[in-house]
Amino acid sequence: MPREPAPGRPNFLAINADESEPGSCKDREIIRHDPHKLIEGALVAGFAMGARAAYIYIRGEYIREAEVLFAAVQEAYDAGLIGKNACKSGYDFDVFVHRGAGAYICGEETAMIESLEGKKGQPRLKPPFPAGAGLYGCPTTVNNVESIAVAPTILRRGAAWFSSFGRDNNKGTKLFQISGHVNKPCVVEEAMSIPFSELIEKHCGGIRGGKDNLLAVIPGGSSVPLVPAAQIWDAPMDFDGLKDVGSGLGTAAVIVMDKSTDIVRAISRISYFYKHESCGQCTPCREGTGWMWRVMERLRTGDADIEEIDMLQQVTKQVEGHTICALGDAAAWPIQGLIKHFRPELERRITENVREAAE
Repeated sequence: MPREPAPGRPNFLAINADESEPGSCKDREIIRHDPHKLIEGALVAGFAMGARAAYIYIRGEYIREAEVLFAAVQEAYDAGLIGKNACKSGYDFDVFVHRGAGAYICGEETAMIESLEGKKGQPRLKPPFPAGAGLYGCPTTVNNVESIAVAPTILRRGAAWFSSFGRDNNKGTKLFQISGHVNKPCVVEEAMSIPFSELIEKHCGGIRGGKDNLLAVIPGGSSVPLVPAAQIWDAPMDFDGLKDVGSGLGTAAVIVMDKSTDIVRAISRISYFYKHESCGQCTPCREGTGWMWRVMERLRTGDADIEEIDMLQQVTKQVEGHTICALGDAAAWPIQGLIKHFRPELERRITENVREAAE
């Protein structure tokens, strides 16, 4: 964010509450139960960067959460905490809540800015980056609800307190959203770098059917590769720890799958989601997501050839890294994880299908 705003070009803060990643539900909890935490964070962050206003872009399906947020913003205005002469500081700061129309792609920062401007939600080419030319062509910082909402607590308790959690380069706390085959699904704030096993045993009552029933885990929302049970159990839940096992922390949406899961069907369903949510701007993503899903469906039923597994892997590499935004990567990585860790299962379905056809 430029230190000195150009004349006639105010700075803006855009807060991404378009929480559409399958498995993610942390921002919803903050907005639903403690919306003033977010508004206070917006005021603190806005003041620090000299922003004129904050725009909170909330997911369209969050009906009750949006109602709570609208009411909380009005309360903050009525109390003189935001608006003209916010908190009697001489600083003017407005907060606007904008409801999206349910497009996953609008969670991408530049697509969100396009949507805020009333245009079709499609990612922009970068550069220029939003910090230079974002909302209405003005310098804009885009950040997540969780990041903004934790800022006041860090200021109150000090940076040393926040950085006392987690390993080096992975400091702080994180909201983990654990769903799937655990005894007690939950959203919990925990220290970064907590081992996966401790996170599950301490907060979720363990894996359904016990530790030996665990098949695989998607540790960071549907866009990161899955990790098999043996590799994830002792892995530290932070950026470096999950990178070491070939995945990523992402939004920390931990999707747990036990041995009752049809893993190929699960990944095929995720492929369908990305096909459906592609904005269609980039050819590799527009064509590739549909193509990958159709091949995944044939692999699910075993109605494919063994060679097609390698062909699918090759196509994921042609989609990954060749699109304006990261949706192409998000569509490719779950399939790459499946092929890497569960190739024998794919081959088994194909050979069984061939055997049945022969009989």
